[in-house]
Amino acid sequence: MLCSFILLLFCIRLSLGVASTDMQSQPELWIESNYPQAPWENITLWCKNPCGIASKFLLTKDKTEMTWIRPSYKTFQVPFPIGALTKSNAGFYRCHYWIGTGWSEPSKILQLEAPGQLPKPIFWIQDENSPFPGCNVNVLCHGWLQDLVFMLFKEGYAEPVDYQVPTGTVAIFSIANITPQSEGVYICRTHIQMLPTLWSEPSNPLKLIVAGLYPKPTLTVYPGRILAPGESLSLRCQGPIYGMTFVLIKLEDLEKSFSLKRPIKNEAYFLFRSLKKYDTGRYLCFYYDGSYRGSLLSDIMKIWVTDTLPETWLFAHPGPVVQMGQNVNLSCQGTVDGMGVELYKKGEDKPLQVLDSTSIREGKSFSLNNVTYSDAGIYSCHHLLFWKTSIKMTSHNTMELSIIEKLPTPILSGWPNSVLKLVKVTPLQCPAPRPVLEFSSEKEERTPLQKFSVDRDVTVNNVKGKGTETYSCNDRIRRNIWSYPKDPLKLMGPKGFLTWNHVLNEALRLSLIMQLVALLLVLLWIRWKSRRLRLREAWLLGTAQGVTMLFIVTALLCCGLCSGVLTEETEIIMPTPKPELWAETNFPLAPWKNLTLWCRSPSSSTKEFVLLKDGTGWIATRPASEQVRAAFPLGALTQSNTGSYHCHSWEEMAVSEPSEALQLVGADILPKPVISASPPVVGRELQIRCKGWLAGLGFALYKVGVKEPVQQLGAFGREAFFTIQSMEVKDQGNYSCRTHTENHPFKWSQPSEPLELVIKEMYPKPSFKTRDSPLVTSGARVTFNCSTPKEHMSFILYKDGSEIASSDRSWARPGASAAHFLIFSVGISDGGNYSCRYYDFAIWSEPSDPVELVITEFYPKPTLLAQPGPVVLPGKTVTLRCQGALQGMRFALLQEGSQVPLQFQSVSGNSADFLLHTAGAEDSGNYSCVYYETTMSNRGSYLSMPIMIWVTDTFPKPSLFAEPSSVVSMGQNVTLWCQGPVHGVGYILQKEREATSMQLWGSTSKDGAFSITNISGMSIGRYSCCYHPDWTSPIKIQPSNTLELIVTGLLPKPSLLAQPGPMVAPGENMTLQCQGELPDSTFVLLKEDTQEPVEQQRPNGYRADFWMPEVRSEDSGTYSCVYYLDSAPLAASNHSDSLEIWVTDKPPKPSLSAWPNTVFKLGKDITLQCRGPLPGVEFVLEHGEEVPQQFSEDGDFVINNIEGKGIGNYSCSYRLQAYPDIWSEPSDPLELVGAAGPAAQECTVGNIVRSTLIVVVVVALGVVLAIEWKKWPRLRTRGSETDERDQTIALEEYNQEGEPSTNSNSPSSTSQGTSAEVQVPV
Repeated sequence: MLCSFILLLFCIRLSLGVASTDMQSQPELWIESNYPQAPWENITLWCKNPCGIASKFLLTKDKTEMTWIRPSYKTFQVPFPIGALTKSNAGFYRCHYWIGTGWSEPSKILQLEAPGQLPKPIFWIQDENSPFPGCNVNVLCHGWLQDLVFMLFKEGYAEPVDYQVPTGTVAIFSIANITPQSEGVYICRTHIQMLPTLWSEPSNPLKLIVAGLYPKPTLTVYPGRILAPGESLSLRCQGPIYGMTFVLIKLEDLEKSFSLKRPIKNEAYFLFRSLKKYDTGRYLCFYYDGSYRGSLLSDIMKIWVTDTLPETWLFAHPGPVVQMGQNVNLSCQGTVDGMGVELYKKGEDKPLQVLDSTSIREGKSFSLNNVTYSDAGIYSCHHLLFWKTSIKMTSHNTMELSIIEKLPTPILSGWPNSVLKLVKVTPLQCPAPRPVLEFSSEKEERTPLQKFSVDRDVTVNNVKGKGTETYSCNDRIRRNIWSYPKDPLKLMGPKGFLTWNHVLNEALRLSLIMQLVALLLVLLWIRWKSRRLRLREAWLLGTAQGVTMLFIVTALLCCGLCSGVLTEETEIIMPTPKPELWAETNFPLAPWKNLTLWCRSPSSSTKEFVLLKDGTGWIATRPASEQVRAAFPLGALTQSNTGSYHCHSWEEMAVSEPSEALQLVGADILPKPVISASPPVVGRELQIRCKGWLAGLGFALYKVGVKEPVQQLGAFGREAFFTIQSMEVKDQGNYSCRTHTENHPFKWSQPSEPLELVIKEMYPKPSFKTRDSPLVTSGARVTFNCSTPKEHMSFILYKDGSEIASSDRSWARPGASAAHFLIFSVGISDGGNYSCRYYDFAIWSEPSDPVELVITEFYPKPTLLAQPGPVVLPGKTVTLRCQGALQGMRFALLQEGSQVPLQFQSVSGNSADFLLHTAGAEDSGNYSCVYYETTMSNRGSYLSMPIMIWVTDTFPKPSLFAEPSSVVSMGQNVTLWCQGPVHGVGYILQKEREATSMQLWGSTSKDGAFSITNISGMSIGRYSCCYHPDWTSPIKIQPSNTLELIVTGLLPKPSLLAQPGPMVAPGENMTLQCQGELPDSTFVLLKEDTQEPVEQQRPNGYRADFWMPEVRSEDSGTYSCVYYLDSAPLAASNHSDSLEIWVTDKPPKPSLSAWPNTVFKLGKDITLQCRGPLPGVEFVLEHGEEVPQQFSEDGDFVINNIEGKGIGNYSCSYRLQAYPDIWSEPSDPLELVGAAGPAAQECTVGNIVRSTLIVVVVVALGVVLAIEWKKWPRLRTRGSETDERDQTIALEEYNQEGEPSTNSNSPSSTSQGTSAEVQVPV
């Protein structure tokens, strides 16, 4: 019996259209020997990686024995020495190479038999060749050794058909021009050139079947293409001819082919009783007759044997954040060939859309068109199976789709603001709504500034003022895929930053300086005048006192504004944020073997970190590029590096407060934890915080006097919170905490420093709140109000437990005490938990309730969904699920109209559920949510899109209307909109006298848009709609209004006339007459841009009169009408001709234009065109009172400029030919001007004259000023002479007792004498 190997000669690339089996990744195995005449004396097997170099290679024998080699350097081939061939090392060999994630597929099987025999060659057909007659075929024979002679034999022939002596180990035999005579059984043999008598064993026979001589069979599978291991599978190959031999081929392993001769009828069944995973592959079948003439190949059937299906995930294009009204495509990745997929939305039981395997192969995806808020949600795609199987369905990766009114453009922001101070640095923060690989910040000239990964911060220096530029940033989502640049940010110098606070401070400072200078000048002036003239000293002193009082009042006013006397607001000067210190290790059971200390700052402007040990030694390092943190490797904990550690963050000219101290005691002992708690209050809950420095530790709380731990908590983060539900007197005492490793035996830390809990006398806690909402954006103004009914109290403001500001009671007014703490411009690091306390001497109040200040618009917005739905019965519970983009965040629920969030939740995942218990009417309203991180200054997300919650027992009534109109022509498209105030629910569209209805679920409802395409007679009817919630609800549902869908184009068109005419005055009556051609009809009056018909009538004759009493200007418009027979309701005629109706006292004014323009050229005319909105009119053109009117029926008037008479203003009007007494309003005036004529020259001369006069006047003024300036010294001399005369009169009285002076007529001599006499007494 011939043990044959049946192969089909085929070309997968040419005939099947799929890629051939990739053999490049299969390793090559061959033999080398230094005994060419007796190679079995010393054999070395070589294994080669055809794709490149590899780090190690593996050789297997009989699938049991394995030998692997790791060469000293990466190479593409390695030898495996075998030595002399014996019975012990004879067998089947294969080799593999390492590809990084595992071993490659095996090489071809090398069979080494007994010594003295050559290896058995292997024989196959090159699959790139065509199977059809007339083509060429390449048959390959692998002999394993080099320099062999290869012989090709065919069954029935004694001599070889062909022979070759290749240089390698493979011979290629080419069979040209395939014919039916070429079919048959072939074998291949080899022998050594020097020993022609030493032959190898024949290869496995190869049946060469010429394909394409018979029709193609069909290959079907039962029960399905994808099954689990151990299940049974049946493949049926059916052809049109009886008595053929059928062959099933697996393309991945052509040696495993199954044949069945003499089948029943014209088909054969290939049964797999217990499938294995290696049965996975691509199968096809064919049939042939006794002469090896074969059929065409069947279509490929891919069979997959697996116990779990691969995970699927969705990609949204253009992105997961889509603007309302746009289209988005959801592509399902990770699908299995031959399987369809289904699109699901979270909360939906049924799939939204289905794609079969054909659609997937064609590259189609799920499409959501014209998205609305109801399309927002979490989507996933699942494999679609139509048969029963035990395959496990794995989890599916989800994709969140966000619908917004405007695409989010993350804002490039600067911290703390966008002002660059000289020699200062400003971090730029570039947030993104998605996980990214890399960020890039660029200047305005598009030169890259800096690239960085994960972290969204980049530092800009302002050395020599070079940092004041416009910056933008973008993020890279995948390789070579960058987002659009964010909105640019302008960094300004100090001169460009003007706030009211800044302007006020500068103005006050300048005012104080000016007042001080003025006071000094006044004092100097008084001193000088007192010496010259004592009699006016009293008046001068009064003036000085007035100026001094003015200065004092102004100074007090300024100081009051600065210190908050008038506003009672204390500005908060934020300190440099305190950093966080912790330890990490890669030995969780023995952390002291390798410790690394990490210091992290919440401020993105940190430049360096400083680590101090016992307050002396310090190490400085710059922060890591990804986050604002730095690592300090300590290595193994020894006696030399034990001690107390804390760190500082160093910013520009500022050092932060020290972090909490980390105590490293020694080996086998964990770091000493830190314990803290707020002041205890009787009957109140108290939380005791224990910080343990290392992650993954257990925590225990001890009380002095109690041997066993009071409370124990498992491993969770680096800190734990122990809760005392109600603080009592018995709970007072000294507490401490310890940490331990997670697994037994525990390794414990030293106890923390003791914490004494003593219940002291305290005032009641104050009222603490913000003036506006605690959710603010960066740059906003925030005011904290802390108040108490008690008088004369001082206040302290805390942030995250640390004191940051105070307000002394000396500023408080009589009565209730209050303090107002102000942040002028909130920065990114100003978020956190704020609280306040008040005190009076030794008695303190309880801490106020905390206010969480959240800086929003830093992370992508979340989605908010209502479960089971947005409409809930009174007294029932509704769940609001807020889904964010990040994990480990804190969520807050807000209601419109309330400044303070309703609920808070801290979760480890990325969503939080808020419950509204026993909902009442007050719970109705719009809700939104936000999430934020608590470890980094409460940086939060954008607010979610609001969702409306209805608390009622009856759904509100929706409305149904058609777009563009309920009267539609045959073949057009129409959209029926069912809309109401409730969103996110489904809708049902019902047609009168039909049992079936159209449904739209809430996730795909598009706010109730039912599209009817290609309108036909079947679409005619009366429609109504109602809400259809996709959850079980007893809430009553009301139907909408009834809409009649009328289809036109089925009857001859009518005519439409207006009586008394198309134009009437307001308040008059009008009748529109619609004349049809068939009796017993219903007439419908339509108005353009109106979705519903204006009126319907059922007259007795052929005409309907639509009476419009007391028309108004709103009745103006374009009207038409249609009609339909009573025997065929709503199957209407064509539209009548449109009729324009005008309701006005005067026809609308026309428009007047000039052609070619309004400027006359020499010898050219201008045509004025007057156009009106009504037909059948006569136009008149007016040009001044002296020029006669011109009339025209077409509205064109030719104007010439003879002797300049054409220049001037024109207007036109018109009158109806049917009503010659009714004129329209005149058009807007149009001015015609001349050019290059006498008038233009006159204008030019006039301009020259005006310019000359202006120059003359300016010169004259200059001359006058010069003359007056020269006279100024004379005036000054006169003033001095007048003062001297006054002084002379006063001194004469002073010197009455002295001798009379000599009289002189010369004023100069008098002055000189007076001057000489004054010198002595003074």
